[in-house]
Amino acid sequence: MQNDNALALPMATSSNDPGDFAAPAPLGGMGGMGDMDFGGDFGGSDFGGGGALDMPALAPAAPGPSKSRLSGKAKAAIVVRLLLNEGEDIPLESLPDDLQIELTQQMGRMGLVDRDTLNEVANEFAEMLDNVGLHFPNGLAGALSAMEGKISRYTHSRLRKEAGVRQFGDPWERLRALEPEELAELAQAESTEVAAVLLSKLDTAKAAQMLIHLPGPVARRITYAVSQTGAVTPDTVDRIGLSLAAQIEARPEVAFDETPGQRMGAILTQAAAAKRDEVLTALDEEDEEFAGDVRKSIFTYALIAQRVSPVDVPKIARLVAQQDLVTSIAFATDEEDVESSEFMLANMSSRMATNIREEVAERGKVKRSVGENAMSTIVNVLREMVSNGEIELRAVDEEEED
Repeated sequence: MQNDNALALPMATSSNDPGDFAAPAPLGGMGGMGDMDFGGDFGGSDFGGGGALDMPALAPAAPGPSKSRLSGKAKAAIVVRLLLNEGEDIPLESLPDDLQIELTQQMGRMGLVDRDTLNEVANEFAEMLDNVGLHFPNGLAGALSAMEGKISRYTHSRLRKEAGVRQFGDPWERLRALEPEELAELAQAESTEVAAVLLSKLDTAKAAQMLIHLPGPVARRITYAVSQTGAVTPDTVDRIGLSLAAQIEARPEVAFDETPGQRMGAILTQAAAAKRDEVLTALDEEDEEFAGDVRKSIFTYALIAQRVSPVDVPKIARLVAQQDLVTSIAFATDEEDVESSEFMLANMSSRMATNIREEVAERGKVKRSVGENAMSTIVNVLREMVSNGEIELRAVDEEEED
């Protein structure tokens, strides 16, 4: 008969001591404890001593094993089993695979733990948590992940290569973070079946955006192949994710985040209209395709009516000085500029629109340099709002379809 004051773990099959955990393991879902690491020596406590616990079911009167007999792995197994028994959600899948294996094997070697030993281990672990003041990432790999975006890309890449550290974690999280254009490019380079798995692992919004960037026939083949993924095993999905993530890792580092067309378009957006037209005419003669990419990336005052949603106009009007709006509208003479002016006036408050119209009527003729500066100010505010995620521009292709 088993002791009622005991914690049951899987029965022992071996008495070999596997030793302490070699690296800390992230632990979460512990109420107020937050995310915490525990492992080999439990942060300097005596969670690193002794051999593994390997004992049969205890008789009711049998004394419990001494805490000092337990290895760090055994204590970790006790803590994990205790938390699981309490219904805590512990993200053990975030551990490196080798630690998941070691923890599972350790639990498989253990039998029963009496109540006194359980209390000693739990109290020691709780005391260790209370004494923790600062927690650092797990090794160089964890440090590089924590510092990503904080140190230069060159330094980050150099440290990772020199140390032979591979990007770790869930490969699908890495893939979901890619832009739809990159996902579409990745899907076209793979078989239809692999692309179907990739599409199925994305959230619905990202999957829809990926399909938009695929040629029609390719998109149709991939969407049909999704119907054939019912029998795909989790192992297959994992291998596909690792393979695709490895391709992303193997891409060479590039100096610029934007494409050449985007960089040139941003420059010409700030240029005077005459110079912009002159450069675009020259690009048309030299490389028509590149000129087309540049035009797609240029954003001018004339494009406001085509690219901005009516509901976003009041947001822009709140951030732009009314004097700049008055100057731009008074300066607008080209058909597309006038269309943008009327578009903004029609979608802002009627009181503000009336005031602006009255000031425009009194303003008279505006010098080119003054008018272009005012239009550039409005465009710069708009682009900053797009960069901050406050508004979203309508796509050029969407406008053409409309």
